[in-house]
Amino acid sequence: MHFDDRLATVLRLSATGKAVQRIQFRQLLDLLGTALAEERSERLDAAFVRLGELSARIPSRDRAAMIGGGGLRLRSPRLVAALAEGEPEVASAALQRAQLEPDQWLDLIPALRPSTRTFLRQRDDLAFEVKALLTRLGVNDRGLPPGPSEEPLELEIRVDEEADANILMPQPVTGENGIGAIVKRIEAYRKNKQVIEQGPANDAPRLPLGEDHVLNVPEEVQAFDFATDAGGQIIWSDPGVAPMVQGLRLASAARDGDFAALTRRNQPLRGLSMELGGATAIAGKWQLDAAPWFDPLTGNGIGYRGRMRRQGEAIAPLPPVRDSQADRIRQMLHELRTPVNAIQVGAEIIQQQLFGPSPHEYRALAAGIASDAARMMAAFDELDRLAKLESGAMELDTGATDLALVISATVAQLSAHTAHRGSGFAFRNEADGVLVGIAKLDVEQIAWRLLATLAGVSAPHEALKLRLRERDSKARLDLTLPACLAALDGESLFTAAVGAIPQVISAGVFGVGFALRLARAEARAAGGDLVRKDGKLRLTLPGLTLPLADHTDGNRTAG
Repeated sequence: MHFDDRLATVLRLSATGKAVQRIQFRQLLDLLGTALAEERSERLDAAFVRLGELSARIPSRDRAAMIGGGGLRLRSPRLVAALAEGEPEVASAALQRAQLEPDQWLDLIPALRPSTRTFLRQRDDLAFEVKALLTRLGVNDRGLPPGPSEEPLELEIRVDEEADANILMPQPVTGENGIGAIVKRIEAYRKNKQVIEQGPANDAPRLPLGEDHVLNVPEEVQAFDFATDAGGQIIWSDPGVAPMVQGLRLASAARDGDFAALTRRNQPLRGLSMELGGATAIAGKWQLDAAPWFDPLTGNGIGYRGRMRRQGEAIAPLPPVRDSQADRIRQMLHELRTPVNAIQVGAEIIQQQLFGPSPHEYRALAAGIASDAARMMAAFDELDRLAKLESGAMELDTGATDLALVISATVAQLSAHTAHRGSGFAFRNEADGVLVGIAKLDVEQIAWRLLATLAGVSAPHEALKLRLRERDSKARLDLTLPACLAALDGESLFTAAVGAIPQVISAGVFGVGFALRLARAEARAAGGDLVRKDGKLRLTLPGLTLPLADHTDGNRTAG
């Protein structure tokens, strides 16, 4: 099948009779139920419109029977959401039949009506995160047990968004024992579920949000969180402890002479001694840790937020945090990426005319801006990589890579540039299958950074020698320096400024010195090194032991 025209065929059918309407409704369910979640088209919208028209003509009981029947696949979140907006029996059948992914359930459930969500309480095949979401929303087996009659009594749950409570509004019930049956079912439900009403009759029920650890107060509290105002008075605490500590001024409970000076300067409070009186649950000696919080508009201190815990063994204060130069560089790069990325996106929108036609002159300017922004983002990546490697925040991935093959492939790749200049590399492999313990991608980056940098500054007809050997379980690659680099003294090779040495091929944004320094950081992060040896560079990388081709059994006797 080159294209799927089944939906168009169904829509061309004129649904005039009742039988044809039911057939078309079932066909639309089959086709729309298997549509991709991200699919959007005018034909698909027309199908949903036709589905709504047919829903108005077909009784809800018949639609629910077709949805709940066998063979139907409901994998489209859009269709499930549309069916869930229908009558209770239709919504129940759709939610029981739906086969959605967990992330699709997480997007759909909050958009459902509260009364509709309860239809999911009987499903035991939902993912854990979906069940957790239902629990947080209060959908936790809230249904009454079925009545003894053939037709179960129905209760409509209306949720008033402006009120605090859910009100059960019974529908008119026929028969002499209708109200009595409802009362018996409610009493049976309360007895089976052991419902205990501790609050007034008009209080709204609490949703189970997992706050039992702060509502149930033990005989002796061990720790609690709090917040104060600018005067040091507790204005909030854990609900179970709040009646005992709210209104307390920390200054009156402090037993540390530095408390007043620290709070006056809005400094963090760490390990300060406090002594609380009052109720037995909180009386005793405490240790306070808190941090100041400030008004986002004025910057003035407006109080503290922290925790109190029972005094026990002395806790050594944490050493002061000092940002290294690498950390500061990484923070700066994080701040720079956001505006540059926004500029790049805006330029690409203009250049590609995503929001409408643009003059060619503007498109040319936008293309240049996008190109410059891309180079800046590449430069940020190189700086970030160097900062992480030199600070130890990043390690190269481990693996098993044949260094000789990577060097040969890189030399062949650069030959397209070096061949017509008469320069290039003379590669000599004196090792027999040298494997290095680094992932292939990282080895390729190191090889390209080194060889491209050297090839880019070499003069015409200047061939550079490469020699690969194995020494002390390490791969050693010696690279002859071009004449312009060999003239530099000592470490100046790794600190050459941008543009100080002309480059025909650029292996990085910041020039020769930075590229070699980054290659050295990568080699050291892998357990090797990159050093200068007179007129050459020596790259060492940790090797791997090759498996022996033949093993001799030690218990075998010579015969």
